[in-house]
Amino acid sequence: MPDFTLDTYKKLLIALQEANYRFITFEEYFTKDLPEKSVILRHDVDRAPKNAVKMATMEHELNIRASYYYRIVAESYDENTIREVVRLKHELGYHYEDLSLAKGDEKQALKLFEKHLTNFRKFYPVKTMCMHGSPMSKWDNRELWKKNDYRDYAIIAEPYFDLDFNTIFYITDASRSWNNEEVTLRDKVDTKFHFEINNTEQIIKLLKNNKLPNQLMISTHPHNWADGNPEWLKIMLWQGFKNQIKKILVRKNT
Repeated sequence: MPDFTLDTYKKLLIALQEANYRFITFEEYFTKDLPEKSVILRHDVDRAPKNAVKMATMEHELNIRASYYYRIVAESYDENTIREVVRLKHELGYHYEDLSLAKGDEKQALKLFEKHLTNFRKFYPVKTMCMHGSPMSKWDNRELWKKNDYRDYAIIAEPYFDLDFNTIFYITDASRSWNNEEVTLRDKVDTKFHFEINNTEQIIKLLKNNKLPNQLMISTHPHNWADGNPEWLKIMLWQGFKNQIKKILVRKNT
């Protein structure tokens, strides 16, 4: 079975259940008592919002709640899919990129942030957010919080600021590969955990052998996961092209 298909994703979810991980949202991580083994499913909806609904539906059928972070830009923001994700009982969060949208203007970025957050709260009482990496932008969106406090906007947590990644193992499919720092400019963390993961099957094997830490955050991008061979091939070719550009950007910034 090829990697990065919805069938493979379902196998991963079932493997997590069989390994006795309890699924919690990012919001619940900060507001409820943690089980002995827990996993946060975080989905960054950078584009292809209909793919997010496919994943959300699959999770709902397995009695799983996840956290979905939508951007405000047209390729992500789709009110129908947002409503459907919320209807399926998932958490909605804001995938913010306001400093990049404001071209580094901090005051303008704060105005945009407040406006966009208010907009998402029409659908769900948003309490968490997550930065969008904006790899083609020279601005790191997290820089907005150097002098400002997102808690002033009733946001309780942002993963890159509020998680201890020496306690919770972070796994991301950014750039359609797992924890691949060669093609990841900003979606990476400092951690004591070091597992070589080349494909989803390896994660499943680690779960079956009880090799992974008790606390996990798995971050996926729905546009990476295909629901058929033509879509899978299209995604593979497009992401392969993008990754060559990202490698250049990563080298320039290291």
